[in-house]
Amino acid sequence: MPRRSGARGGGYDATVAGVVLLLPDGEPESARRASALSYAAALPLGRTLARAGRDDGLTVHGVRYRGRGWNGADAQLAADAAWAVEEVVRRYGDVPVCLAGHGMGGRAALRAAGHPAVNSVLALAPWLPEGNTAAEPEPVRQLAGRRVLIVHGTNDARTDPELSYRLAERAKKSHRDICRFEVHSDGHALRQYQEEVHALAVDFVRGSLFTGSYARPVADALAAPPPLGLRMPLAAGFGRSLRG
Repeated sequence: MPRRSGARGGGYDATVAGVVLLLPDGEPESARRASALSYAAALPLGRTLARAGRDDGLTVHGVRYRGRGWNGADAQLAADAAWAVEEVVRRYGDVPVCLAGHGMGGRAALRAAGHPAVNSVLALAPWLPEGNTAAEPEPVRQLAGRRVLIVHGTNDARTDPELSYRLAERAKKSHRDICRFEVHSDGHALRQYQEEVHALAVDFVRGSLFTGSYARPVADALAAPPPLGLRMPLAAGFGRSLRG
């Protein structure tokens, strides 16, 4: 979904029942154009989701940012995510949208969740500002009424997993439909347990957009009070156990 490209007009595609918008990683400050590598890194998850949700009517779009920087109060990546949701509404009408982002894209997904078309957010290793800075804390009010899943590797050296826990803890005080899984010993890219992370993402997206039900670990995490539902370990073999 290139930004502000001309999509074909006409009636809505009735085969599309839900949309995932993939939000690639970015940088805190940058005037450079969007990274093709970050965009490519988001595609394997997109392909996995598209295959798993094909029979449900799922469509997956990758969002091409105007640039790679968040850039302070401009929150440019979140603005691009909000534009992409508007484009989904224009193309497909009243369908539920899941924002799925990695790193800085995870922050964009969380920040842009307030759009009425968004029903869920998947934030993988989200980059979040330090809580002791002079800036305002990352907002959570926009998460009300949305299902939210945060996934973070415990060995992430690029984005602090403790910050995503603190955000989830603040959000959980008023928004019950939020959970967080920890991938022990994995890093920022979540490659070591990619199969399990992708299976978790598929279960969450299909449950949020279509089926209304989740695998037992996800349902338990959503229902559990902090800290249990926000420090849920992602078990090895998660996807294989669902198939079995």
